[in-house]
Amino acid sequence: QVQLEESGGGLVQAGGSLRLSCAAAVRTFSGYSMGWFRQAPGKERELVAAITWSGGNTDYTESVNGRFTISRDNAKNTVHLQMNSLKPEDTTVYYCAVSSSSWSNIRKTSAYAYWGQGTQVTVSS
Repeated sequence: QVQLEESGGGLVQAGGSLRLSCAAAVRTFSGYSMGWFRQAPGKERELVAAITWSGGNTDYTESVNGRFTISRDNAKNTVHLQMNSLKPEDTTVYYCAVSSSSWSNIRKTSAYAYWGQGTQVTVSS
């Protein structure tokens, strides 16, 4: 069982920055890939960014490439999402999730076994 808790969401003006954090209550954090997803009302949950357990591989959805950066600290069982140059269309709930699946499946929600409750990000224009 893995418990995840996101933090760092909030209200920011367009062009601003937020840093999301996800703390994992798990005996060992290593070995899991981590992902950040978001889901706008009426839309499917989509991968925003993912990172392997070593941090050696990352993946981003095209709309955030160059603006968002995912990182992790295995010693602290945390994963972060640094979000810069935020746009109003980034407004939604963001979720972190844990995956033990292969990297080739990393964009699929079905590859993730555990999810956090989500944190709201609101970007005003």
